[in-house]
Amino acid sequence: MDEASARQVLLVQAFETAQTQSPSWTAEDREWASRAAVDSVGAACAPETFIVQRASHAMQRLAPREAAVAEWLGGSAWGPPWIMLALLVGCVAGLAADSIGGRQRINLLAPPIWGVIAWNLAVYAFMLWRAVRGWWVRPHAEPGKVARALQRLLRVADDRPMASSVKGSAAVFQSFGVAWARHGAALSTARAATLLHAAAAALALGLMGGLYLRGLVLDYRAGWESTFLDAATVHATLSLLLAPAVALSGIALPDASAFEALRFGAGRADIGTSAAPWIRLYIVTLLIVVVLPRAALAPWNALRSVWLAQHFPLVLDGVYFQTLARQQRGDVARITVIPYAYTPHPPAVLGLRAVLARVFGAAVQVLMANVVPFGAEEDMDTRELVPRGSTVAVALFDMVATPEAENQGRFMKLLVTAAAASGHASVLMLIDEAAFARRFGPYSERMGQRRDAWRALAEAHACVPVFVGLESPDELAAERALQAALAASAGALA
Repeated sequence: MDEASARQVLLVQAFETAQTQSPSWTAEDREWASRAAVDSVGAACAPETFIVQRASHAMQRLAPREAAVAEWLGGSAWGPPWIMLALLVGCVAGLAADSIGGRQRINLLAPPIWGVIAWNLAVYAFMLWRAVRGWWVRPHAEPGKVARALQRLLRVADDRPMASSVKGSAAVFQSFGVAWARHGAALSTARAATLLHAAAAALALGLMGGLYLRGLVLDYRAGWESTFLDAATVHATLSLLLAPAVALSGIALPDASAFEALRFGAGRADIGTSAAPWIRLYIVTLLIVVVLPRAALAPWNALRSVWLAQHFPLVLDGVYFQTLARQQRGDVARITVIPYAYTPHPPAVLGLRAVLARVFGAAVQVLMANVVPFGAEEDMDTRELVPRGSTVAVALFDMVATPEAENQGRFMKLLVTAAAASGHASVLMLIDEAAFARRFGPYSERMGQRRDAWRALAEAHACVPVFVGLESPDELAAERALQAALAASAGALA
């Protein structure tokens, strides 16, 4: 999958999973896109091919309806002009910078150029640390700092003026922006690294050119001064720091006794020597430490960014993509619902089926298991709790009940074990809050307290609770909540 296809796939995913539904993309559009993709590539093709083709068909309807879609899909602004600009800016900055110091004197211990060298060495050390750290630290699926910062930034999009066609889909484009920041992080990092390395190499070249240009028209004198160091120590220090340049250039340093004559001091303004050999040594050091490594890293990252753009690292193993793959194959999701100490009324069962159909497709098979009586979990046979081949096991609770670790918690633990034994089915924890809301109000303080209690129980079993008033559910909100919980369940299984 290339970068353009990944943009389309993630944009369609955003339209189908954002917290607020867009009027530009309906359930009928979703079914049409799936049918068109199957007709185009067949049900036996690779899931990635089907998903890419489905997104391409979806753009045929979305692009005319949403002006912002064309902007997002207009292609990346990345290209050679960016690299040329980075080279130009770096070179100009290097030429303009005074890397020697004022008063036409070079303090051999502290020319500003050492700051450039030290910074580059620090960058290389950080890169090495990141590479070594990556060998044993497993990357996690949570958004990184950059993605989280972008997510916070995108939340203010509703407060900014936008075209009328975008206002109804603001949540969609916010969701897409965050998803792109997360999935495209490797590509964006490679491109940014290309620019930074190119600019750093150009900056060093500019510094080198500036040194020579100033040396042509000004007489620079080299020496040193220090309150605490003597000539022998200065000689040893510079011999170590400039050793690679000395070996490569063949320019020898003066001995320790000659360094005493190079010492600047009060009333000794003319002490020092011509700075020409020292400037050459600093230029060679810049070449070794900055120009050559950066000149190698820039094209390496450029080639890596090209490869990533052609092989975009979009992993299609989430719940959303698994559902699309089942639609492609014509498979049916098999959901086993196990009520605990709660017998749902017929309207609640219908509401549950409607919500599950939105997530898993209209052909979903829902098996309502027998109610598990309160306290019966102690004598349960986990082998029969979840039928083999189930896609998802749903523990259904009534919010009226107070969650207890000894009962509901033990039941959840057994259900997770049974789901794993049945073929690694995902486990959902669904709490029907209809009766509780009727008694205390949907926005009451007690409702918030009871939700917190169920969340605490769910967290103890690595689950995300889904709260739904099943008798008259908000199907869109319930769909989004179930998708988030399924994603968390898949992450826990991984």
